[in-house]
Amino acid sequence: MHKNNRHIQGYNFTALVKAYPELSRFIIKNKYNNQDTIDFSNPLSVKALNLSLLKSEYNIVFWDIPDGYLCPAIPGRVDYIHHLNDLLSVTPKTILANTTPINVLDIGTGASCIYPILGQREYDWNFVASDVDPVSIKVANHIISADKSLNKRIKCRLQSDSNHIFTGVIAEDEFYHLTLCNPPFHSSLAEATQGTARKLKNLNKTKTAAKSQEKTLNFGGQKAELWCPGGELAFIGKMIKESKLYHKQVLWFTCLVSKKDHLSKLKLNLKKSQAKQIKVINMGQGQKISRFIAWSFYDAD
Repeated sequence: MHKNNRHIQGYNFTALVKAYPELSRFIIKNKYNNQDTIDFSNPLSVKALNLSLLKSEYNIVFWDIPDGYLCPAIPGRVDYIHHLNDLLSVTPKTILANTTPINVLDIGTGASCIYPILGQREYDWNFVASDVDPVSIKVANHIISADKSLNKRIKCRLQSDSNHIFTGVIAEDEFYHLTLCNPPFHSSLAEATQGTARKLKNLNKTKTAAKSQEKTLNFGGQKAELWCPGGELAFIGKMIKESKLYHKQVLWFTCLVSKKDHLSKLKLNLKKSQAKQIKVINMGQGQKISRFIAWSFYDAD
């Protein structure tokens, strides 16, 4: 994990239970019977863990999402935030001059609104959080309205046209230092369902358990969260194409890329789009390697 990640040493369940006593009923022993953990295939367990982390580490009093919506793993999400801050730290100050506070656009914020919450708490950034799902926007607004500092720093906007990403969200007079996105990476519902089955298998669940939990898994999610025609390659391709229209209003466009094999095509697409800076930032959480691609139409000098 990033050196600034609060969760780099793992979970302190004693402190987490103190912050949110309800978590205690979900704690179990690992397979070696020597360490506390939770059942990560149980959506209620994961939601309880998230709430305890938000209460204990980020001073969030209220956070809740509807059943069936994506329940994000906080350590991995906040890693993205820390690496984005690193990206800004190596950006020439001539570009950043007179453009504070930092403004960030979260594409597809989901009901959890997790990136804006973590970005506000860690770096006091301003956020616009967009989504195509009205329920997600309603729930996200409910979460941030419960906290005065979040309410001042985060604004939610419904993207009413699913054919667009930035258009309809970015206003003419706005400037963003960063955009971020965890894109839908499957190309169809069938592919998303197969992905769910694989994750269950990795968690050593039986076929019966897989069927019963398929619709409510913590990594289940809604359609817009999991899949779109063409999968992540098509989605990021659309993002790159549309980003050209906002090249003066955004310093760094960024997006997670789940499949490493997609990077070469995305880089070629960005070169054709005349992006002046292209970076791939690798991140690691345990044995998992993730990454995001970043591009800018501003000169490096």
